[in-house]
Amino acid sequence: MIKIFGYLEKQLFSIIMSKENDYLEINRQSWNNRTDTHLTSDFYDLDGFLKGNTSLNSIELDLLGDIKGKSVLHLQCHFGQDTISLARLGADATGIDLSDKAIESAKQIAKDANTNTKFICSDVYDLPNHLHQQFDIVYTSYGTIGWLPDLDRWAKVIARFLKPGGKFVFVEFHPVVWMFDNDFEKVFYRYFNSGAIIETESGTYADKTADITQEYVTWNHGLSEVINSLIQNGLEINSLDEYDYSPYNCFNKTIEFEPKKFRIEHLGDKIPMVYSVVATKNQVSN
Repeated sequence: MIKIFGYLEKQLFSIIMSKENDYLEINRQSWNNRTDTHLTSDFYDLDGFLKGNTSLNSIELDLLGDIKGKSVLHLQCHFGQDTISLARLGADATGIDLSDKAIESAKQIAKDANTNTKFICSDVYDLPNHLHQQFDIVYTSYGTIGWLPDLDRWAKVIARFLKPGGKFVFVEFHPVVWMFDNDFEKVFYRYFNSGAIIETESGTYADKTADITQEYVTWNHGLSEVINSLIQNGLEINSLDEYDYSPYNCFNKTIEFEPKKFRIEHLGDKIPMVYSVVATKNQVSN
């Protein structure tokens, strides 16, 4: 019996390691599977977007400031609404994403919106093989780094694509949020990065009743891991802010206490839900 258990344990470990190694393809298919549902969801309101609504929130707009005439690289852009919103503000915007289906949609939306926005299908780590310019601003936001196993490599990519003196603007869901179970009833996950978290979901955050199911692989990253990865790759931290709300209604058991501001109803303002980082690349060029 002990031998059988040991064999099964080894087999399970082998399956987990295989899926962790294949995380790019698993996550690509996961996002491809979500794309059609997201395009037609109220959450993304594509009709309103094409009529001129911005997809950017006050948090990131305040951090970005005036971007007219600036070159902006948007990492993990999904189907490009934020990238196109940046272009509408006068930026020369380029979006990249792992999902080929999302990038195809982004190119069509940019055409329909009559913006000259560029899109590249690539995972973050492989981007230096697809893009060879530097930017005034690198931007990424909301639900991005959890899909990446190694933040040192992430920060190296950011530094690679920033001009000396360029600005990195980052807005993300707070790592405390990812500690809870789906209903925020108990602490279910470790705050720190303990390796791959492999899960399957039905529906999606943009439409929880959608008739879709996908597997995905994620990693938790604490604040110190984020900040130190940036510092160690030549970025100076200008600001770190935390917010007791989410601008998106993408979690369970939420309440909208002000327009476009959501909290977990039974937790109120007790936990941070979003944080932001602004950093500047050192003047010495990589």
